[in-house]
Amino acid sequence: MKILNLKIGKRLAIGFGLIIALMIMTTVIGDSQIGRLHDSINLVVKDRYPNTVVGNVIQIEVNKTGLNMRDILLLTDEEKIIKLLASIDDSTRIIAENFGKLEKAIESNEGKRHLKAALDARASYAVVRDEFLKAFKDGQKDRAKEILHTSFVQPQVNYFIALDGMIAYQGTLMDDAGKAAESDANSAQLILNILAVVAAILSIIIWVRVSRSITKPLHEAVDVAERVANGDLTTVVNVNSKDETGQLMAALKAMNESLVRIVGQVRQGTDTIVTASSEIANGNADLSSRTESQASALEQTASSMEELTSTVRQNAEHAKQANQLVINASEQAIKGGQVVDSVVSTMGSIKDSSRKVVEIIAVIDSIAFQTNILALNAAVEAARAGEQGRGFAVVASEVRTLAQRSAAAAKEIKSLINDSVEKVDAGGALVDEAGRTMQEIVNSVKHVADIMSEITAASNEQSSGIEEVNGAIGHMDEMTQQNAALVEQAAAAAASMQEQAANLVQVVSVFNTGTAIAVAAPVALRAPAPMPVRAGNRARIAAPAPQRGGDEWEEF
Repeated sequence: MKILNLKIGKRLAIGFGLIIALMIMTTVIGDSQIGRLHDSINLVVKDRYPNTVVGNVIQIEVNKTGLNMRDILLLTDEEKIIKLLASIDDSTRIIAENFGKLEKAIESNEGKRHLKAALDARASYAVVRDEFLKAFKDGQKDRAKEILHTSFVQPQVNYFIALDGMIAYQGTLMDDAGKAAESDANSAQLILNILAVVAAILSIIIWVRVSRSITKPLHEAVDVAERVANGDLTTVVNVNSKDETGQLMAALKAMNESLVRIVGQVRQGTDTIVTASSEIANGNADLSSRTESQASALEQTASSMEELTSTVRQNAEHAKQANQLVINASEQAIKGGQVVDSVVSTMGSIKDSSRKVVEIIAVIDSIAFQTNILALNAAVEAARAGEQGRGFAVVASEVRTLAQRSAAAAKEIKSLINDSVEKVDAGGALVDEAGRTMQEIVNSVKHVADIMSEITAASNEQSSGIEEVNGAIGHMDEMTQQNAALVEQAAAAAASMQEQAANLVQVVSVFNTGTAIAVAAPVALRAPAPMPVRAGNRARIAAPAPQRGGDEWEEF
């Protein structure tokens, strides 16, 4: 698979992936070399050097033990001697502990051989040392002195020689480990430097390769775009890849081919545009003349509709006034009916009151009659009583006289009341008849009012409808005037379009498509007749048309 067929994102990912892989490989190798260097240093620090230090400690303690053995022969202070003997014991313990450490740490055969020699010399040394200490502790200082100066010297020398050999061997191992660590450090440095140089070289190669695969097609695309911008459409665009730059070149190729086709079509269409624009202008001139005639006819129609509107509006106003008068009459009739109803109700109340008065008078008459009878009975009883009842008889006679006068008055009032009741009944009948007549009058007035309301509503609707028709005719007149103006504007636009078509031919001729196309000669236009200015007889028609878009036609 060609690298140019890869997407730019994948290409960059591969390039950066290789660089990252080189960095990871460099890191891994560097880490490995550092690990080896770390192991070498650990061998020196944790193994070789500690063994050398332990050997030196043993040698120091052996030397210290020899000095303490000499000093106890020279000193006479018991306390100091005891301290020196304790020091010899401590040195013996320290030496034993350090030899134990060496036995665990030393693994090589040569190291074990030196350690065994040191242990053997230590055993011979320990025998003589113990013999010296036993003689000294037993109080045989001369014997101890003799052992120190004779039999102790050679074992001590042999012990030191063995320790020197062991320490020297451990020192040699430490030097070898140090040299190995230094060698590992130098190797690691060399390898890391080589890897850094290789990674830098490969990164530069990858960067150059990837950048060229991107910038080269982009430069070609810029060159094609500049040629198209300069009008050169003869450029041959080659597509050599399938990535984004290849897609860009393919798009530029398609754009170039499309521009060649479009420019050719535009050149071929300019002649048609010029011819069509002249035909449109001539047709607009004829349309302008017909529109003027139509506008004149609409103006006359609008004048007639204005007069008709005025007449209908006046009739509607008269009907409205008549309707108002009928409504007022209806209201007065309703009020009269209400008054008659009140009179009827009042006459009924008077009639009822009269009947109650008759009933009361009947009661008074009955009471007077009974009083008269009682007065008669009282007079009879007074007469029987003789002289004693004379005064009571006089009173009874007066009461009887008053009762008779009350009865007579009651009868007279009853007669008058009955006569009033009869007259009230007659008046109530007349009031009832007047109420029914008044109700019929109210119903008739309401019916007339409803008819007048309908007439008024119909007149208003006619007036409104005629006004709408009048407005529509006026609007049609305005639209006709505007359409006439638009026709003139269209004629001017057609002339301008012809001029623009010629300019378009000149502009398109800038593009070089490799083929020559002849340019058609312009066609002469017939100038449209000027639109006469007409003063309408109405303000609505004479008003100027509202501003509208130059290429919009009004429909009506």
